[in-house]
Amino acid sequence: MPFSARIQARGVQLLLGGVMTRVHKELRFTEIPKRMETLRVETGAGPVDCTVYRPPVDTAAPAPVYVNFHGGGFIVARPEQDDHLCRYIAATAGCVVINVDYAVAPQRIFPAAVTQAYDVTEWVVENGPVHGWDGSRVAVGGHSAGANLAAGICRTARDRGTFTPLLQIIDSAPLDQAADPATKRTRIPKPLLTPQLMRIFTAAYVPDPADLSDPLVSPGLADDLAGLPPALVITAENDRLRDEGDAYAEALEAAGVPVTHRVFEGVDHYFTHTGPVPAGKEAIKLMADTLRAALDATVPDAA
Repeated sequence: MPFSARIQARGVQLLLGGVMTRVHKELRFTEIPKRMETLRVETGAGPVDCTVYRPPVDTAAPAPVYVNFHGGGFIVARPEQDDHLCRYIAATAGCVVINVDYAVAPQRIFPAAVTQAYDVTEWVVENGPVHGWDGSRVAVGGHSAGANLAAGICRTARDRGTFTPLLQIIDSAPLDQAADPATKRTRIPKPLLTPQLMRIFTAAYVPDPADLSDPLVSPGLADDLAGLPPALVITAENDRLRDEGDAYAEALEAAGVPVTHRVFEGVDHYFTHTGPVPAGKEAIKLMADTLRAALDATVPDAA
């Protein structure tokens, strides 16, 4: 990676590191009590710290699991930005939520993050009895860069034949990192994601251009989507990533994958964190409701 690209990425890390934890006060769900603990998982790309959110104490045990991956352009390591999502989902979907603090660039480049994401999820599947959750009922998802990682987990699990998530939540994801960001249209004059910022993200995470078309980097470029888990795909009308998210939902459906696709109107990237509040709450509720339905569908007594 050129030294200048590393310096740019480090500058963005410092600039956005604090900003990305500033969730709109009406989206923080502070009225929901947190039952939290931390754990460390060893992976093929180094140890990973995770925060575990437990569902309410009256939830039937063992509870299913949702593994969450935060956004940040693959360069911002701020899992706490998703505290409100994890808190709400654990409480309302009745599941354990594991919020993963994966490695970021430029310190760690592709494929470190996706290796860690997959290995943590596989560990969750295999270690349920020890930790009091049901590893046979697992879903994955995330926002922005984290949603890209969730798509990579599903592809890797399918190809290896190891486990099958019951749902993947793909929220405002970068799914085609080979295309020049300047070619990605937006519907507002000043979107959150600018071409220059997106180029910094990509150059830091994937410094070798030969990797940009790898399906673990650009899931939207893959043509072998059959057999992937059911998906909830959320896109924002004014997001520069909206078109590739819409296209991915259509491609999944064409490949026979069950898809729920929702375009939220009048909002931009990161709206589940900064608002507008009504749309942010509606999207988060959609995630929790879809998760509950997917995770409960495999309970023997569920009808």
